[in-house]
Amino acid sequence: HASPIVMLAITASKCSRRAAQKLPVGTSFQLKRFSSSSSVINVDNPYTSEIHCSISTVDQKTGLAMVDEGSKIQEEWAKTSLDHRIDVVQKFMENFKQRKEEIAQDISSMMGKPLAQAQGEVNGVMERVEAMCDFAPKALADEVLPKEGFMRKIVREPVGVVLVLAPWNYPLLTTVNSVIPAVLAGNSVVLKHSPRTPLCANHFQSAFESSGAPVGLVQALHTDNDTVHAAIQHPKIGFVSFTGSVATGHKIYESVARNRFIDTTLELGGKDGAYVAPDANLDNAVAGLVDGAFYNAGQSCCGIERVYVHESMYDEFVEKAAETISGYVLGDPSDEKTTLGPLALSSQPAFLEAQVNDARAKGARVVVGGKPTTDSAGKGRFFEPTLVADVTSDMDIATVESFGPVLAVASVKSDDDAVERLNSTNYGLTGVLFTESAERAMQLAPRIEAGTVFMNRCDYLDPMLPWTGVKDTGKGVSLSEHGFGAFSRLKGYHFKLAS
Repeated sequence: HASPIVMLAITASKCSRRAAQKLPVGTSFQLKRFSSSSSVINVDNPYTSEIHCSISTVDQKTGLAMVDEGSKIQEEWAKTSLDHRIDVVQKFMENFKQRKEEIAQDISSMMGKPLAQAQGEVNGVMERVEAMCDFAPKALADEVLPKEGFMRKIVREPVGVVLVLAPWNYPLLTTVNSVIPAVLAGNSVVLKHSPRTPLCANHFQSAFESSGAPVGLVQALHTDNDTVHAAIQHPKIGFVSFTGSVATGHKIYESVARNRFIDTTLELGGKDGAYVAPDANLDNAVAGLVDGAFYNAGQSCCGIERVYVHESMYDEFVEKAAETISGYVLGDPSDEKTTLGPLALSSQPAFLEAQVNDARAKGARVVVGGKPTTDSAGKGRFFEPTLVADVTSDMDIATVESFGPVLAVASVKSDDDAVERLNSTNYGLTGVLFTESAERAMQLAPRIEAGTVFMNRCDYLDPMLPWTGVKDTGKGVSLSEHGFGAFSRLKGYHFKLAS
Protein backbone atom coordinates (compact mmCIF):
# COMPACT_ATOMS: atom_id res chain seq x y z
CA HIS A 1 0.00 0.00 0.00
CA ALA A 2 1.29 3.39 -0.86
CA SER A 3 0.82 7.07 -0.36
CA PRO A 4 -1.25 9.98 1.15
CA ILE A 5 -2.61 12.04 -1.33
CA VAL A 6 -5.60 14.30 -1.11
CA MET A 7 -5.32 16.26 2.03
CA LEU A 8 -1.67 16.01 3.02
CA ALA A 9 -0.38 19.41 4.02
CA ILE A 10 3.06 20.37 5.15
CA THR A 11 1.50 22.83 7.55
CA ALA A 12 1.71 22.14 11.28
CA SER A 13 -1.77 21.14 12.34
CA LYS A 14 -3.17 22.48 15.58
CA CYS A 15 -5.19 19.81 17.29
CA SER A 16 -7.00 19.99 20.60
CA ARG A 17 -5.60 20.53 24.03
CA ARG A 18 -3.85 18.19 26.45
CA ALA A 19 -0.10 18.77 26.03
CA ALA A 20 1.27 15.29 26.54
CA GLN A 21 4.88 15.47 25.38
CA LYS A 22 5.87 12.19 23.75
CA LEU A 23 9.45 12.30 22.60
CA PRO A 24 11.10 8.98 21.69
CA VAL A 25 14.81 8.48 22.24
CA GLY A 26 15.78 9.57 18.74
CA THR A 27 14.56 13.14 19.23
CA SER A 28 17.62 13.92 21.33
CA PHE A 29 19.63 15.30 18.42
CA GLN A 30 17.14 17.92 17.35
CA LEU A 31 16.09 18.80 20.89
CA LYS A 32 19.55 19.06 22.44
CA ARG A 33 21.65 20.40 19.60
CA PHE A 34 19.15 22.86 18.19
CA SER A 35 16.89 25.32 19.94
CA SER A 36 13.16 24.96 19.37
CA SER A 37 10.54 27.58 18.61
CA SER A 38 7.57 28.10 20.90
CA SER A 39 5.22 26.33 18.46
CA VAL A 40 3.90 22.87 19.16
CA ILE A 41 2.21 20.29 16.91
CA ASN A 42 -0.62 18.59 18.79
CA VAL A 43 -1.85 15.34 17.25
CA ASP A 44 -5.28 14.06 18.24
CA ASN A 45 -6.30 10.42 18.19
CA PRO A 46 -8.96 10.06 15.42
CA TYR A 47 -10.85 7.55 17.55
CA THR A 48 -10.79 9.09 21.04
CA SER A 49 -10.21 12.76 20.05
CA GLU A 50 -7.65 12.96 22.86
CA ILE A 51 -4.16 14.35 22.22
CA HIS A 52 -1.77 11.48 21.52
CA CYS A 53 1.41 13.56 21.30
CA SER A 54 2.72 17.11 21.31
CA ILE A 55 5.85 17.85 19.32
CA SER A 56 7.94 21.01 19.55
CA THR A 57 8.74 22.62 16.20
CA VAL A 58 11.87 24.48 15.10
CA ASP A 59 12.11 27.88 13.46
CA GLN A 60 13.62 28.62 10.05
CA LYS A 61 17.10 29.44 11.34
CA THR A 62 17.21 26.14 13.19
CA GLY A 63 15.84 24.17 10.25
CA LEU A 64 18.53 25.53 7.95
CA ALA A 65 21.17 24.79 10.58
CA MET A 66 20.01 21.17 10.52
CA VAL A 67 20.65 21.09 6.77
CA ASP A 68 24.17 22.47 7.38
CA GLU A 69 24.79 19.78 10.00
CA GLY A 70 23.43 17.10 7.68
CA SER A 71 25.81 18.27 4.96
CA LYS A 72 28.86 17.93 7.25
CA ILE A 73 27.80 14.42 8.23
CA GLN A 74 27.13 13.51 4.60
CA GLU A 75 30.64 14.44 3.50
CA GLU A 76 32.04 11.84 5.88
CA TRP A 77 29.30 9.28 5.25
CA ALA A 78 30.03 9.37 1.51
CA LYS A 79 33.57 8.16 2.23
CA THR A 80 32.34 4.97 3.89
CA SER A 81 32.11 1.71 1.98
CA LEU A 82 28.84 0.41 0.64
CA ASP A 83 29.29 -2.70 2.79
CA HIS A 84 29.39 -0.49 5.89
CA ARG A 85 26.28 1.42 4.82
CA ILE A 86 24.40 -1.82 4.19
CA ASP A 87 25.45 -3.06 7.63
CA VAL A 88 24.11 0.11 9.28
CA VAL A 89 20.84 -0.11 7.34
CA GLN A 90 20.39 -3.75 8.31
CA LYS A 91 20.93 -2.82 11.97
CA PHE A 92 18.38 -0.05 11.48
CA MET A 93 15.96 -2.71 10.25
CA GLU A 94 16.57 -4.88 13.31
CA ASN A 95 16.11 -1.88 15.56
CA PHE A 96 12.81 -1.07 13.89
CA LYS A 97 11.69 -4.66 14.27
CA GLN A 98 12.44 -4.59 18.01
CA ARG A 99 10.27 -1.47 18.36
CA LYS A 100 7.45 -2.85 16.24
CA GLU A 101 4.73 -2.66 18.87
CA GLU A 102 5.57 0.89 19.98
CA ILE A 103 5.79 2.16 16.41
CA ALA A 104 2.57 0.44 15.35
CA GLN A 105 0.73 1.84 18.37
CA ASP A 106 1.91 5.36 17.55
CA ILE A 107 0.76 5.05 13.94
CA SER A 108 -2.63 3.70 14.96
CA SER A 109 -3.11 6.43 17.54
CA MET A 110 -2.02 9.25 15.23
CA MET A 111 -3.92 8.37 12.05
CA GLY A 112 -6.44 5.73 13.04
CA LYS A 113 -5.59 2.57 11.15
CA PRO A 114 -6.34 -0.70 12.98
CA LEU A 115 -3.38 -1.85 15.04
CA ALA A 116 -3.03 -5.08 13.04
CA GLN A 117 -2.67 -3.03 9.84
CA ALA A 118 -0.11 -0.76 11.51
CA GLN A 119 1.86 -3.85 12.55
CA GLY A 120 1.64 -5.03 8.95
CA GLU A 121 3.14 -1.74 7.82
CA VAL A 122 6.16 -2.28 10.08
CA ASN A 123 6.56 -5.74 8.52
CA GLY A 124 6.42 -4.11 5.09
CA VAL A 125 9.36 -1.93 6.03
CA MET A 126 11.41 -5.08 6.64
CA GLU A 127 10.55 -6.44 3.20
CA ARG A 128 11.52 -3.24 1.43
CA VAL A 129 14.72 -2.65 3.38
CA GLU A 130 15.92 -6.16 2.63
CA ALA A 131 15.13 -5.72 -1.06
CA MET A 132 16.95 -2.37 -1.29
CA CYS A 133 20.02 -3.74 0.47
CA ASP A 134 20.05 -6.54 -2.11
CA PHE A 135 19.67 -4.06 -5.00
CA ALA A 136 22.32 -1.62 -3.81
CA PRO A 137 25.56 -3.31 -5.00
CA LYS A 138 24.35 -3.54 -8.57
CA ALA A 139 22.42 -0.27 -8.62
CA LEU A 140 25.36 1.76 -7.27
CA ALA A 141 28.22 -0.08 -9.00
CA ASP A 142 30.67 1.66 -11.30
CA GLU A 143 30.26 0.93 -14.99
CA VAL A 144 33.58 0.27 -16.72
CA LEU A 145 33.80 0.80 -20.49
CA PRO A 146 36.93 -0.96 -21.85
CA LYS A 147 38.96 0.75 -24.59
CA GLU A 148 42.60 0.18 -25.38
CA GLY A 149 44.80 3.02 -24.15
CA PHE A 150 42.04 4.54 -22.03
CA MET A 151 40.35 4.15 -18.69
CA ARG A 152 36.66 4.96 -19.01
CA LYS A 153 34.07 4.47 -16.35
CA ILE A 154 30.82 5.89 -15.05
CA VAL A 155 30.50 6.39 -11.30
CA ARG A 156 27.50 7.34 -9.18
CA GLU A 157 28.13 10.03 -6.61
CA PRO A 158 25.69 11.01 -3.84
CA VAL A 159 23.65 14.17 -4.33
CA GLY A 160 24.23 15.51 -0.80
CA VAL A 161 21.40 16.15 1.65
CA VAL A 162 18.04 14.67 0.66
CA LEU A 163 14.89 16.40 1.87
CA VAL A 164 12.09 13.85 2.35
CA LEU A 165 8.54 15.18 2.82
CA ALA A 166 6.50 12.21 3.95
CA PRO A 167 2.73 11.65 4.28
CA TRP A 168 0.50 10.30 7.02
CA ASN A 169 -1.43 7.49 5.35
CA TYR A 170 1.45 4.99 5.09
CA PRO A 171 3.97 6.96 7.13
CA LEU A 172 6.58 4.18 7.19
CA LEU A 173 6.30 2.61 3.75
CA THR A 174 6.29 5.86 1.82
CA THR A 175 9.27 7.07 3.84
CA VAL A 176 11.42 3.97 3.57
CA ASN A 177 11.17 4.19 -0.24
CA SER A 178 13.31 7.34 -0.14
CA VAL A 179 15.30 7.25 3.09
CA ILE A 180 16.92 3.84 2.59
CA PRO A 181 18.21 4.24 -0.99
CA ALA A 182 19.33 7.79 -0.13
CA VAL A 183 21.41 6.56 2.80
CA LEU A 184 22.78 3.57 0.91
CA ALA A 185 23.85 5.90 -1.93
CA GLY A 186 25.93 7.99 0.51
CA ASN A 187 23.54 10.84 1.29
CA SER A 188 22.21 12.23 4.54
CA VAL A 189 18.48 12.85 5.04
CA VAL A 190 16.35 15.57 6.57
CA LEU A 191 12.95 13.99 7.14
CA LYS A 192 9.81 16.06 7.58
CA HIS A 193 6.68 14.04 8.19
CA SER A 194 3.12 15.21 7.92
CA PRO A 195 1.94 16.94 11.11
CA ARG A 196 -0.58 14.11 11.38
CA THR A 197 2.22 11.53 12.00
CA PRO A 198 5.29 13.41 13.31
CA LEU A 199 6.43 10.63 15.65
CA CYS A 200 7.30 8.49 12.62
CA ALA A 201 10.13 10.86 11.71
CA ASN A 202 11.40 10.54 15.28
CA HIS A 203 11.28 6.75 15.03
CA PHE A 204 13.40 6.82 11.86
CA GLN A 205 15.98 9.13 13.43
CA SER A 206 16.09 7.13 16.64
CA ALA A 207 16.45 3.78 14.88
CA PHE A 208 19.37 5.05 12.79
CA GLU A 209 21.12 6.59 15.79
CA SER A 210 20.74 3.29 17.66
CA SER A 211 22.20 1.37 14.73
CA GLY A 212 25.66 2.86 14.55
CA ALA A 213 24.85 5.65 12.09
CA PRO A 214 26.51 8.99 12.81
CA VAL A 215 24.26 11.38 14.73
CA GLY A 216 22.68 13.69 12.15
CA LEU A 217 22.69 11.23 9.25
CA VAL A 218 18.88 11.07 9.41
CA GLN A 219 17.23 14.01 11.17
CA ALA A 220 13.57 14.51 12.05
CA LEU A 221 12.48 18.01 11.13
CA HIS A 222 9.28 19.41 12.67
CA THR A 223 8.58 22.84 11.27
CA ASP A 224 6.27 25.01 9.16
CA ASN A 225 5.73 25.47 5.42
CA ASP A 226 7.96 28.50 5.10
CA THR A 227 10.92 26.63 6.58
CA VAL A 228 10.36 23.74 4.18
CA HIS A 229 10.48 26.08 1.19
CA ALA A 230 13.55 27.83 2.62
CA ALA A 231 15.25 24.46 3.06
CA ILE A 232 14.57 23.63 -0.60
CA GLN A 233 16.58 26.75 -1.52
CA HIS A 234 19.51 25.67 0.68
CA PRO A 235 22.48 24.91 -1.63
CA LYS A 236 23.27 21.68 0.23
CA ILE A 237 19.87 20.13 -0.50
CA GLY A 238 20.52 17.91 -3.50
CA PHE A 239 17.14 16.25 -3.98
CA VAL A 240 13.55 16.57 -2.76
CA SER A 241 11.22 13.60 -2.35
CA PHE A 242 7.58 14.54 -1.77
CA THR A 243 4.49 12.39 -1.34
CA GLY A 244 1.23 14.26 -1.00
CA SER A 245 -1.51 16.13 -2.81
CA VAL A 246 -1.35 17.42 -6.37
CA ALA A 247 -1.82 21.00 -5.17
CA THR A 248 1.07 20.80 -2.72
CA GLY A 249 3.15 18.92 -5.29
CA HIS A 250 2.85 21.91 -7.62
CA LYS A 251 4.02 24.21 -4.81
CA ILE A 252 7.02 21.99 -4.08
CA TYR A 253 7.96 21.79 -7.77
CA GLU A 254 7.60 25.56 -8.16
CA SER A 255 9.78 26.09 -5.09
CA VAL A 256 12.49 23.82 -6.49
CA ALA A 257 12.39 25.51 -9.90
CA ARG A 258 12.59 29.02 -8.46
CA ASN A 259 16.37 29.03 -7.94
CA ARG A 260 17.51 25.41 -8.12
CA PHE A 261 18.30 22.85 -10.82
CA ILE A 262 17.92 19.83 -8.55
CA ASP A 263 15.42 17.08 -9.23
CA THR A 264 12.39 15.84 -7.34
CA THR A 265 10.22 12.80 -6.92
CA LEU A 266 6.56 13.77 -6.67
CA GLU A 267 4.18 10.96 -5.76
CA LEU A 268 0.81 12.65 -5.86
CA GLY A 269 -2.81 11.65 -6.36
CA GLY A 270 -4.53 8.51 -7.55
CA LYS A 271 -8.01 7.52 -8.67
CA ASP A 272 -7.20 3.93 -9.43
CA GLY A 273 -9.63 1.93 -11.48
CA ALA A 274 -10.25 -1.75 -12.17
CA TYR A 275 -11.92 -3.70 -14.95
CA VAL A 276 -13.74 -6.96 -14.25
CA ALA A 277 -13.75 -8.74 -17.62
CA PRO A 278 -16.47 -11.22 -18.63
CA ASP A 279 -14.14 -14.18 -18.04
CA ALA A 280 -13.08 -13.07 -14.54
CA ASN A 281 -13.45 -15.21 -11.44
CA LEU A 282 -16.16 -13.08 -9.87
CA ASP A 283 -15.64 -14.16 -6.26
CA ASN A 284 -11.91 -13.43 -6.47
CA ALA A 285 -12.62 -10.08 -8.10
CA VAL A 286 -15.07 -9.03 -5.40
CA ALA A 287 -12.77 -10.10 -2.57
CA GLY A 288 -9.68 -8.50 -4.04
CA LEU A 289 -11.26 -5.23 -5.13
CA VAL A 290 -13.27 -4.65 -1.96
CA ASP A 291 -10.14 -5.20 0.11
CA GLY A 292 -8.20 -2.90 -2.23
CA ALA A 293 -10.84 -0.22 -1.77
CA PHE A 294 -11.38 -0.39 2.00
CA TYR A 295 -8.02 -1.39 3.45
CA ASN A 296 -6.66 1.48 5.59
CA ALA A 297 -10.17 3.00 5.33
CA GLY A 298 -9.48 3.69 1.66
CA GLN A 299 -6.69 6.14 2.51
CA SER A 300 -4.24 4.85 -0.07
CA CYS A 301 -3.10 6.51 -3.26
CA CYS A 302 -3.23 3.14 -5.01
CA GLY A 303 -6.45 2.06 -3.35
CA ILE A 304 -9.27 1.04 -5.69
CA GLU A 305 -11.79 3.86 -6.11
CA ARG A 306 -13.52 2.85 -9.37
CA VAL A 307 -14.58 -0.55 -10.71
CA TYR A 308 -15.92 -1.11 -14.23
CA VAL A 309 -17.67 -4.45 -14.55
CA HIS A 310 -18.67 -6.13 -17.79
CA GLU A 311 -22.45 -5.87 -18.15
CA SER A 312 -22.83 -9.66 -18.10
CA MET A 313 -21.58 -9.77 -14.48
CA TYR A 314 -22.50 -6.31 -13.22
CA ASP A 315 -25.59 -7.02 -11.11
CA GLU A 316 -24.02 -10.02 -9.44
CA PHE A 317 -20.84 -8.05 -8.71
CA VAL A 318 -22.82 -5.25 -7.06
CA GLU A 319 -24.79 -7.73 -4.96
CA LYS A 320 -21.72 -9.63 -3.78
CA ALA A 321 -19.70 -6.45 -3.17
CA ALA A 322 -22.51 -4.95 -1.09
CA GLU A 323 -22.63 -8.07 1.06
CA THR A 324 -18.87 -7.99 1.64
CA ILE A 325 -18.78 -4.25 2.35
CA SER A 326 -21.62 -4.56 4.86
CA GLY A 327 -19.43 -6.93 6.89
CA TYR A 328 -16.83 -4.33 7.88
CA VAL A 329 -16.62 -3.66 11.61
CA LEU A 330 -16.07 -0.06 12.71
CA GLY A 331 -14.48 0.40 16.10
CA ASP A 332 -11.50 1.02 18.33
CA PRO A 333 -8.33 0.53 16.20
CA SER A 334 -6.72 -1.33 19.12
CA ASP A 335 -9.53 -3.93 19.10
CA GLU A 336 -8.61 -6.93 16.97
CA LYS A 337 -12.25 -7.22 15.85
CA THR A 338 -12.08 -3.80 14.15
CA THR A 339 -11.65 -4.03 10.38
CA LEU A 340 -12.27 -0.38 9.45
CA GLY A 341 -10.69 2.45 11.41
CA PRO A 342 -11.64 6.12 11.68
CA LEU A 343 -10.49 8.68 9.14
CA ALA A 344 -7.26 10.53 9.88
CA LEU A 345 -8.49 13.98 8.89
CA SER A 346 -11.46 15.67 10.53
CA SER A 347 -12.45 17.29 7.23
CA GLN A 348 -12.73 14.03 5.30
CA PRO A 349 -16.18 12.73 6.34
CA ALA A 350 -17.89 15.87 5.05
CA PHE A 351 -15.84 15.73 1.83
CA LEU A 352 -16.88 12.14 1.19
CA GLU A 353 -20.52 12.88 1.98
CA ALA A 354 -20.49 15.69 -0.60
CA GLN A 355 -19.13 13.28 -3.23
CA VAL A 356 -21.82 10.72 -2.46
CA ASN A 357 -24.58 13.34 -2.53
CA ASP A 358 -23.33 14.67 -5.86
CA ALA A 359 -23.44 11.16 -7.32
CA ARG A 360 -26.93 10.52 -5.92
CA ALA A 361 -28.22 13.80 -7.36
CA LYS A 362 -26.90 12.84 -10.80
CA GLY A 363 -28.60 9.43 -10.81
CA ALA A 364 -26.29 7.01 -9.01
CA ARG A 365 -27.56 4.42 -6.51
CA VAL A 366 -26.11 4.44 -3.00
CA VAL A 367 -26.25 0.70 -2.34
CA VAL A 368 -24.50 0.66 1.04
CA GLY A 369 -23.48 3.43 3.45
CA GLY A 370 -23.06 7.03 2.38
CA LYS A 371 -22.86 9.01 5.63
CA PRO A 372 -20.45 10.13 8.35
CA THR A 373 -20.89 8.09 11.50
CA THR A 374 -19.34 6.88 14.76
CA ASP A 375 -18.89 3.36 16.07
CA SER A 376 -21.38 1.68 18.39
CA ALA A 377 -19.73 3.42 21.36
CA GLY A 378 -20.30 6.83 19.79
CA LYS A 379 -16.59 7.37 19.17
CA GLY A 380 -14.43 8.09 16.15
CA ARG A 381 -14.69 10.14 12.95
CA PHE A 382 -15.84 7.34 10.68
CA PHE A 383 -17.48 7.25 7.29
CA GLU A 384 -19.78 4.34 6.55
CA PRO A 385 -18.20 1.83 4.14
CA THR A 386 -19.97 2.89 0.97
CA LEU A 387 -20.84 1.36 -2.39
CA VAL A 388 -22.18 3.65 -5.12
CA ALA A 389 -23.49 1.98 -8.29
CA ASP A 390 -24.39 3.18 -11.79
CA VAL A 391 -21.72 5.87 -11.68
CA THR A 392 -21.17 8.10 -14.72
CA SER A 393 -18.15 10.17 -15.73
CA ASP A 394 -19.81 13.50 -14.89
CA MET A 395 -19.87 12.65 -11.18
CA ASP A 396 -17.12 13.84 -8.84
CA ILE A 397 -16.90 10.36 -7.36
CA ALA A 398 -15.72 9.08 -10.77
CA THR A 399 -12.98 11.64 -11.32
CA VAL A 400 -11.95 13.34 -8.05
CA GLU A 401 -9.83 11.37 -5.61
CA SER A 402 -11.97 10.23 -2.66
CA PHE A 403 -9.34 8.90 -0.26
CA GLY A 404 -11.83 7.16 1.96
CA PRO A 405 -13.99 4.03 2.31
CA VAL A 406 -16.05 4.68 -0.81
CA LEU A 407 -16.21 2.53 -3.95
CA ALA A 408 -17.82 3.64 -7.22
CA VAL A 409 -18.93 1.00 -9.76
CA ALA A 410 -20.34 1.11 -13.27
CA SER A 411 -21.25 -1.28 -16.05
CA VAL A 412 -19.29 -1.43 -19.31
CA LYS A 413 -20.09 -3.17 -22.60
CA SER A 414 -16.61 -4.19 -23.79
CA ASP A 415 -12.87 -4.15 -23.21
CA ASP A 416 -12.60 -0.95 -25.26
CA ASP A 417 -15.30 0.71 -23.17
CA ALA A 418 -13.48 -0.32 -19.99
CA VAL A 419 -10.12 1.05 -21.13
CA GLU A 420 -11.71 4.35 -22.09
CA ARG A 421 -13.31 4.65 -18.65
CA LEU A 422 -10.11 3.60 -16.85
CA ASN A 423 -8.22 6.39 -18.63
CA SER A 424 -10.88 9.04 -18.02
CA THR A 425 -9.26 10.76 -15.01
CA ASN A 426 -6.28 13.07 -14.57
CA TYR A 427 -4.45 10.41 -12.58
CA GLY A 428 -2.41 7.38 -13.58
CA LEU A 429 -0.92 5.39 -10.71
CA THR A 430 -2.23 1.84 -11.19
CA GLY A 431 -4.75 0.05 -13.36
CA VAL A 432 -6.25 -3.33 -12.49
CA LEU A 433 -7.53 -6.15 -14.67
CA PHE A 434 -9.47 -9.12 -13.36
CA THR A 435 -9.47 -11.77 -16.07
CA GLU A 436 -8.57 -15.43 -16.44
CA SER A 437 -6.74 -14.63 -19.68
CA ALA A 438 -3.14 -13.44 -19.48
CA GLU A 439 -3.39 -12.82 -23.22
CA ARG A 440 -6.28 -10.40 -22.70
CA ALA A 441 -4.32 -8.64 -19.95
CA MET A 442 -1.24 -8.35 -22.16
CA GLN A 443 -3.31 -6.79 -24.93
CA LEU A 444 -4.99 -4.27 -22.63
CA ALA A 445 -2.06 -3.32 -20.36
CA PRO A 446 -0.19 -1.13 -22.92
CA ARG A 447 -3.38 0.88 -23.46
CA ILE A 448 -3.89 1.69 -19.77
CA GLU A 449 -2.42 5.03 -18.70
CA ALA A 450 -0.76 4.02 -15.44
CA GLY A 451 2.62 3.38 -13.87
CA THR A 452 1.67 -0.18 -12.86
CA VAL A 453 -0.88 -2.60 -14.31
CA PHE A 454 -2.06 -5.45 -12.11
CA MET A 455 -3.78 -8.66 -13.15
CA ASN A 456 -5.95 -10.42 -10.54
CA ARG A 457 -4.57 -8.38 -7.64
CA CYS A 458 -4.31 -4.73 -6.60
CA ASP A 459 -3.09 -2.22 -4.04
CA TYR A 460 0.30 -3.82 -3.46
CA LEU A 461 3.82 -2.53 -4.10
CA ASP A 462 6.34 -5.18 -5.10
CA PRO A 463 9.77 -3.74 -4.19
CA MET A 464 11.27 -5.53 -7.20
CA LEU A 465 9.22 -3.33 -9.55
CA PRO A 466 9.50 0.44 -10.13
CA TRP A 467 6.77 2.53 -8.51
CA THR A 468 5.85 5.42 -10.76
CA GLY A 469 2.88 7.11 -12.39
CA VAL A 470 1.68 9.34 -15.20
CA LYS A 471 -0.39 12.53 -15.55
CA ASP A 472 -1.23 14.27 -12.25
CA THR A 473 0.06 11.30 -10.27
CA GLY A 474 3.44 13.00 -10.50
CA LYS A 475 6.98 12.23 -11.59
CA GLY A 476 9.95 10.12 -10.64
CA VAL A 477 10.57 6.53 -9.60
CA SER A 478 10.91 4.70 -6.30
CA LEU A 479 11.59 1.03 -5.47
CA SER A 480 13.43 -1.52 -7.64
CA GLU A 481 16.98 -0.92 -8.83
CA HIS A 482 15.70 2.11 -10.69
CA GLY A 483 14.72 3.79 -7.42
CA PHE A 484 18.39 4.46 -6.64
CA GLY A 485 18.83 6.70 -9.67
CA ALA A 486 17.32 9.75 -7.98
CA PHE A 487 19.83 9.70 -5.13
CA SER A 488 23.05 9.78 -7.12
CA ARG A 489 24.45 11.77 -10.00
CA LEU A 490 26.48 10.28 -12.80
CA LYS A 491 30.11 11.27 -13.36
CA GLY A 492 32.23 10.10 -16.27
CA TYR A 493 35.96 9.29 -15.99
CA HIS A 494 37.80 9.56 -19.29
CA PHE A 495 41.54 8.99 -18.79
CA LYS A 496 44.02 8.69 -21.64
CA LEU A 497 46.69 6.36 -20.31
CA ALA A 498 50.43 6.91 -20.76
CA SER A 499 51.81 5.02 -23.76
